[in-house]
Amino acid sequence: MLMHQTMRWFGPNDPVKLSDIRQAGCDGVVTALHHIPPGHVWSVTEINIRKFIIESEGMSWTVVESLPVSEAIKTQTGDYQWHIQNYCQSLRNLAACGIKVVTYNFMPVLDWIRTDVSWKLPDGARALYFEKLAFIAFDLFLLQRPGAEKDYTREEVRQAKERFEQMRETEKQTLFANALLGLPGSDEAFTPQQVLKALQTYKHIDADRLRQHLFFFLQQVIPVAQELDIQMAIHPDDPPYPVLGLPRIVSTEEDIAAIIAAAPAANNGLCYCTGSLGVRPDNNLLSILRRFSEHIHFLHLRNTAKDAYGNFYEATHLGGDTDMFLVVKEILQIQKKRGKRLPMRPDHGHQMLDDLDKKTYPGYSAIGRLKGLAELRGLELGVYRWMLEQ
Repeated sequence: MLMHQTMRWFGPNDPVKLSDIRQAGCDGVVTALHHIPPGHVWSVTEINIRKFIIESEGMSWTVVESLPVSEAIKTQTGDYQWHIQNYCQSLRNLAACGIKVVTYNFMPVLDWIRTDVSWKLPDGARALYFEKLAFIAFDLFLLQRPGAEKDYTREEVRQAKERFEQMRETEKQTLFANALLGLPGSDEAFTPQQVLKALQTYKHIDADRLRQHLFFFLQQVIPVAQELDIQMAIHPDDPPYPVLGLPRIVSTEEDIAAIIAAAPAANNGLCYCTGSLGVRPDNNLLSILRRFSEHIHFLHLRNTAKDAYGNFYEATHLGGDTDMFLVVKEILQIQKKRGKRLPMRPDHGHQMLDDLDKKTYPGYSAIGRLKGLAELRGLELGVYRWMLEQ
């Protein structure tokens, strides 16, 4: 039983067309209604419009990524109860349209963070990159977050200052833009004023309190998901450690265990992202797969290469720190045990070949993901045939 191969599509404004995704070998699409603000209901009409567009190209809308959790829910302020009710109604509407896997995250303020979204690799392709010192320099000297120096060692502050002073003005501007990119699916970047204001809303919210807010959300939503037979899949933090003084609570194996225990149900599950989880050297990816095998509802297979200083970049899908052979082998064993194909997508492909001259969402150019998918499909088929012969 092979995985259900999909790709992410950001909707009608995505430079990557649905026909490109189909030609890559996918029969499923991962998408979201990015034009609907967080906290508002996804109507049956809007869902069906998007579903019809995808099906017209011979594919299915396989996974929602993401049905966003509003900042009001994360901070439990304002109309957060109303937002939770709307979230549940969106789940009902998705189920009525036959869509049964929903991905979301609980990262405060910002989604994934990188310092360079066009980092040149030795072969000329470009990748996403996170440089710890550059990010500290951004935090201290560009964003100028009040009290930021308390989150770093004296040596880190010294080195970041030195790094910042060596930057050309254009490099500072690029770093500023990269660190404050908007959410995936949007061309809009956050302003420093917006970020600083948003950070203030977490002034009294530490990891324990944010965790309780997540648990409360799950205890309202998971029973509805059970009724609808919808699989909820939380995406790990990216990167999986605190940034900008904000807590991160979906970063480790024990974080995941606590999340599942907060609302015990098979529907309460994980989007297993080898890239996000693999950045932390203390995460054992195979242990996480085995421990939560019944709760994994969606797979992001990508690879990162990290160093001892906290820097990492998006490697080739088979060439980073994660042993993708062992991961794919374990996934196929889980599928066999569960009698179910899991949806998978390649993630954060390199910008390469003709795509180097095109504007694309960072990490989501067509050719780089096609290369990643081809590598993963070949590996999967080889592992699958090998397992049959054992």
